[in-house]
Amino acid sequence: MSKPSTSLLGPWVRRFLLEHLVGECNLAHNTRLSYRDALALLLPFVSANLHKSIDRLTVSDLSADRLRQFLAYVEATRHCGIATRNQRLAAIHAFARFIGEHSPEHIAWCAQIRAVPFKRVARPMIGYLDKPEIDALLAAADQTTAQGQRDYALLLFLYNAGARASEAAQLRIRDVNFASCSVSITGKGGKQRHCPLWPLTVQTLTALVGQRRPEEFVFLNRCAAPMTRFGIHTLVERYGVQAKRKVPSMQDKRVSPHTVRHSTACHLLRAGVDINTIRGWLGHVSLDTTNVYAEIDLQTKAEALAKCAIDSGTRVDRRWHQPKIMEFLQGL
Repeated sequence: MSKPSTSLLGPWVRRFLLEHLVGECNLAHNTRLSYRDALALLLPFVSANLHKSIDRLTVSDLSADRLRQFLAYVEATRHCGIATRNQRLAAIHAFARFIGEHSPEHIAWCAQIRAVPFKRVARPMIGYLDKPEIDALLAAADQTTAQGQRDYALLLFLYNAGARASEAAQLRIRDVNFASCSVSITGKGGKQRHCPLWPLTVQTLTALVGQRRPEEFVFLNRCAAPMTRFGIHTLVERYGVQAKRKVPSMQDKRVSPHTVRHSTACHLLRAGVDINTIRGWLGHVSLDTTNVYAEIDLQTKAEALAKCAIDSGTRVDRRWHQPKIMEFLQGL
């Protein structure tokens, strides 16, 4: 007797990637690729472990023990870090939850898969540049050349808007409202946000786009084709190397588009902008993501500490009056 169709992994993989992630969750393209890559690593591993064709693998073939073996393989053989290991596990957890929600006979299996825990990992400190370091990065672009003017406009836009490299690469001229000094940015999952622009940024972008059509991309490469996020990464890193030659404090700092984005958040925080406004500025879904900047900004912490500092010349009375038991009861 042939197995019921719900027992095979293949159809579930297709439904999960095409129906669930795209149709139901509307996840960003790169996020969907991450889920796909996790399954593309997992299935051949289970297949080799069982000496069984991938197309014949069943849901029960992916046991919790085999999942643990796969995670060990990811760390030991593929030399991935704990963060990557946890990322792969999160994708598999989501896959198991999807199967459990649509197939009641697999609820127990889903619980076993999702019981495989994540490993604890220390959260890395977020790198950011101080204002003089950002100024040095912007000054590294030679504005006497057409390419240098484009590079300066890109660096200035990344810092002003706190945009991701992919968001800058997708920016079109029509997205910039030159009259109101604002820009509409399309972020992860197609979510849009509006950011104000400095007059200097608007002036620089106006000179860059000239008389080009509104549907064209703002940032173009030497071949007049839209810049890619990889090209933007390379550009920022190259100017970071130049800036480090003049600013010693940047020597141990990694300079990337995301570093500039972190710098925007930290500088907004220091300027007194509330954390929820910064969340909207950067396009974060959760406020917890934005709260990271409040944790790493030592200058803001130091200023807060100074405001509540105790004068060393003032005597502090540390005696505390212990109320009598009846006074305590009557005060309740």
